[in-house]
Amino acid sequence: VCEAIRPHVQIPIDVHLMVEPVDALIPLFAKAGANLITFHPEASRHVDRTLQLIRDHGCKAGIVLNPATPLAWMDHVMDRLDIVLLMSVNPGFGGQKFIAATLDKLREARRRIDVHTAAGGQPIWLEVDGGVKIDNIGEIAAAGADTCVAGSAVFGAPDADGGYRSVMQALRHAAAA
Repeated sequence: VCEAIRPHVQIPIDVHLMVEPVDALIPLFAKAGANLITFHPEASRHVDRTLQLIRDHGCKAGIVLNPATPLAWMDHVMDRLDIVLLMSVNPGFGGQKFIAATLDKLREARRRIDVHTAAGGQPIWLEVDGGVKIDNIGEIAAAGADTCVAGSAVFGAPDADGGYRSVMQALRHAAAA
């Protein structure tokens, strides 16, 4: 899929790998045109090495933390991260309800990233994925998210354009509020 869409888009392609062993797939996705590759630290024997492998293949690198995965994973590799993706549902299928405890985790991740950046570290993008809807995106943005993945909110909408235009407009408005 990555290779098929690369010639047709100018926007960055963000690949979230939830597989083991993750290191074997990184060169393939980089070659296929990925710009950003994130992975679950539980899928890597050496998180630092995996982040370097992603960078060595010319991509931005990040980790994905499941709801029960502690933020401590990011503390040891902060200098190698371009992005931290917090899952706000237990991965596996779309349409799940946002886990409210993610908001506290998000605030703490934002604090740690801001401390790192204030101390001269590189900027790190903070993203949330799972259960993001019009009624909670404002709170998610206020808690410190730079970006939200709102798959079901967009693709589950009933209007003729598949929900994209109307839902994206509503999400942008709610996030800005």
